[in-house]
Amino acid sequence: MAFTFSLSNSSGVPYYRQIVNQVIFGVANGMLKPGERLPTVRQLAVDLQVNLNTIAKAYSELEIRGVVNTQQGTGTFVSERNPELHPEEKQKEIERLCGRFLDEIAAMGLHSREVISTLTTIIQERTKKDTEGR
Repeated sequence: MAFTFSLSNSSGVPYYRQIVNQVIFGVANGMLKPGERLPTVRQLAVDLQVNLNTIAKAYSELEIRGVVNTQQGTGTFVSERNPELHPEEKQKEIERLCGRFLDEIAAMGLHSREVISTLTTIIQERTKKDTEGR
């Protein structure tokens, strides 16, 4: 499955920052592999229906951080080294994602208690797969 970007206009986080965060976490979680080519600035702008400058700003920040390398005429690629996540950034992103998840659960009329056992089962299954895969 290819990595897909998505933007939330209700999160309060600027679009370029959402793109930066998605790439960093995609790399950190192994969803984006070293050497993998990212969409062109133009293509991602069209896909996400945002201004080219928004994507260019995100890619520029990612390049400054060493997360990606841009090769003129070839494209933008994930760097060979993984970005280091600061513990505060990681915790903030976990809280943001969990909050968003709980908001969606509530919007469906479900209580978070109803979801805990399913979530626990999924985590156990994934842990089991990871352990068996080693």
